[in-house]
Amino acid sequence: MSLTIRKATEDDTASLSRICLLTADAGVSAEALHDFGELPGLVYSVPYVKLPTTWAFILEEEDTREVVGYVVGSTDTRAYERYAAEHWWPPLAEKYPVEQAVKPGDIYYAKLLRNMHTAPDANIAFSPVHLHINILEKHQKQGWGRKLIATAVQFLIGAGFQGMWLGVDPRNESAKKFYKRLQFEHIAGTLDQLGLRFADFEGVARPSIA
Repeated sequence: MSLTIRKATEDDTASLSRICLLTADAGVSAEALHDFGELPGLVYSVPYVKLPTTWAFILEEEDTREVVGYVVGSTDTRAYERYAAEHWWPPLAEKYPVEQAVKPGDIYYAKLLRNMHTAPDANIAFSPVHLHINILEKHQKQGWGRKLIATAVQFLIGAGFQGMWLGVDPRNESAKKFYKRLQFEHIAGTLDQLGLRFADFEGVARPSIA
């Protein structure tokens, strides 16, 4: 089985949504927590092929064209937050009223759409760039997470940036170990926020971008 990394487009929306759901519960499937399985992706993956300031790369099986992972983000987190607050979250909040939510995942996201978190100032001081990364379980622990991060680093260095950051679910121990190996470090003054300075990144040979 051969995998490749390429830039994502809006045509990848369904795949981004699916992968997000299948990894949304601290790295494992959140299907049992939702009637509206699209909700995690509408917050954490799909906007990154639709909104301004965003970028995205996907991991894809070459033979089947199945998308099995992604890394997505924004080069200007505050601008992203402002645009989403005006144009993205309000129609979703209207579409997914809290009173219609029954399962715990749906209740959580329905409330989140009405009170979306924003990045701590310490994160923005570290870098304007944030990201999210997920890979389906069968393709984890094979070096593809590092290659996706390397692809993001290559792209962002080319755009003039020196670092990036993310939030990590405190329950996801394997993710925390993965980020530590890649030289992500805790951002002072925050909870569960990790930053990577590109000068510290010891990536594998960075893959070409299709």
